[in-house]
Parts: sequence; C-alpha cells; structure tokens
Amino acid sequence: MDTELAIGRQHDNGNGAGPSEGGAAGHATVAGAELASLVESLLFAAGAPVPLGRLVEALEGPSRAEVLRALQALAAGYEREGRGLRLVQVAGGYQLRTPAEHGPFVRRLLRERPPRLSRPMLETLAVIAYRQPCTRLEIEAVRGVDADAVLATLTDRRLVRIVGRKEAPGRPLLYATTHEFLEVFGLPDLAALPPLRAPGDGAAALAPVADEPPAASDPPAAGDPLASGQSTGT
Repeated sequence: MDTELAIGRQHDNGNGAGPSEGGAAGHATVAGAELASLVESLLFAAGAPVPLGRLVEALEGPSRAEVLRALQALAAGYEREGRGLRLVQVAGGYQLRTPAEHGPFVRRLLRERPPRLSRPMLETLAVIAYRQPCTRLEIEAVRGVDADAVLATLTDRRLVRIVGRKEAPGRPLLYATTHEFLEVFGLPDLAALPPLRAPGDGAAALAPVADEPPAASDPPAAGDPLASGQSTGT
C-alpha cells in the first residue's frame, strides 16, 4: 500500500503519551506497509473491542478497506504462526484475545476464576436475547417461573439492561442484552446468535466464552480468520 499516515511520535514512557499532557505531540511519517503493526498497537492499547470506524479515525489516513485488509493480515498471521494472541471480531469491533486453550494458564497467573452462569440465568438470557426487548412477564411466560431475582443478577453483571417501557397497561419495563453480553459470549453482533431449532434450545445455545471480561462495520471476507468466531480465553 502506498498510503502514508502521520502518527504521534512515541515518548519515553512507551505508551505514546508525552511527559506532559499539555505539550504538543511531534509527528513521524510511517509507510502504509506498517499499517498492520500500527493496528496491532492500537488494539493492544485499547483492550476492549474497537469498531473499524474508530481505528480509521485514529490512523488519520488509510481508508476503511485498507484498515480492514490490515486486520485480516494480522489475524491470518496470528493463526499461521500459532501465536499466543488471536484477533477476533466481537461486540461490534475488533479485539486481541488469548486462545481458549491458554485460558487455564492465564487464570492461574491472574488468580481468577472463570465466570459462572446458572441454568436459570442462561435460560433468562436466552429468552431476552432472542425476543428483545421483552418484559418480565413475557420472560416468565416462557420459563414458567418468577424472573425477578435472576433479572436483578443479570442487570448487576451488566449482561442485561432496561431499555424503556412497553406501551401497555402498567407500562412494564423492557429488557435487552448489553454490549458486555456480546463480549462474554464472543459474538460480533446479535445477528450471530445461533438459530433456535426447537423450543428450549435457547439456553443450550448460549455457552459463555471461558473467563472473558465481560455488528462489525464491515464483515470479513469468506474464509477470513476474522469470520471464524473463535472462542478465546482471557
């Protein structure tokens, strides 16, 4: 790629921030061939999923197509070389994650336990995910049991949120899934939810990615590693 872009010159602290917040940042010209390396740095620094549009905005030069190609090259490189990172498309953006098989070692290092979701929580999440926005009474009609306590827990864990009130008698609250829900289950967007094959399949379909914290703008090309929807560890 012939595109050239200007990026802030890194300073002594190693994270791109200068010694003083008020000082003007210098600039260095970097060839577009280094775009994949720059994208890797941005994703590593961000931690959370970054939408394609934000990457393009931060780079100030390359087109969306060029940044997407850099993402695809980066993902393919991780796969080909068997690296300890994977580039995944999740929660409407792109994120660096560790492979699922490395999860136990990462948890041991960080002394963390994988998150646990009970069957009632999974069943309630499944109802909301496939029928959102929906009310508590609609959830209870599907599950056949009271959902107050489970909804409170899911809301506390930021997997479910209140999105408004239904235009019906009593104006009951409407519930929907959150951005964190997509991250936990490793989904790029809600369209990636598996199809329901029969009543009751919803809870079984939702299997959270082990030990993950908790629609991409441009879908990857067929056969691209970013399209695989790989589950990862921490």
